[in-house]
Amino acid sequence: MADESVQREALVAAVENVAARIESEKSHLTDLDSAIGDADHGNNMHRGFQAVAEKTDEFEGMDVDEIVKTIGTTIIGNVGGAAGPLYGGSIMTASQELEGGITAETSVAFAEAYLEKVKDRGDAPVGAKTMVDALTPAVHTYKKSVEHDDLPPLTALAKAVDAAERGVNFTVPLRASKGRASFLGWRSVGHQDPGATSTLFILEEILDTAGEYLEGETDVEAVAESAPDEDPEEAQ
Repeated sequence: MADESVQREALVAAVENVAARIESEKSHLTDLDSAIGDADHGNNMHRGFQAVAEKTDEFEGMDVDEIVKTIGTTIIGNVGGAAGPLYGGSIMTASQELEGGITAETSVAFAEAYLEKVKDRGDAPVGAKTMVDALTPAVHTYKKSVEHDDLPPLTALAKAVDAAERGVNFTVPLRASKGRASFLGWRSVGHQDPGATSTLFILEEILDTAGEYLEGETDVEAVAESAPDEDPEEAQ
């Protein structure tokens, strides 16, 4: 990406797009969480990202890593339940990887650090029916696409979103073993995980925003030379 002012502009756009998407999907996320959780995921995520969107005027003059850290602290301060630390705390920790700005290399490092912190905080492996089931294949696909397949970051991100979508679908037949949903036992089978779903929504909006600032292919079907993405069950 270009200079830091452009990166700052892109971050503001991404925050605003994510906040708008979460607002539009709030009822859907609540419905998903009503089936297997506390029915608060939609409202919590909406409250958190609206609070972040209201802070974008403060981003002027901040370094990129400081902006991302502020996003994390704001989410923690406004999102209740487990989602606050999982989303916000993990963003705070991973923001350190962006001290030099956003590049292909630092974005991979950020994604890996974020995933590891989410897994550590939630103590959830792939297959536990959590956001990890969408996040893990997305991060592994992004890393492979950038570092092994040498794809442009935008193309790599498009492939990561595709992997996350398949990860969300992967949660449906699973029996939950972590979080509130685990109390339902076999009754959790057949329901899509709300955390994995909101993770996908966020990634989709990041991709759409990145498309305005980066060059590359966003149609994963067109990237014929790259290898298939990982199966979520194997991406551990």
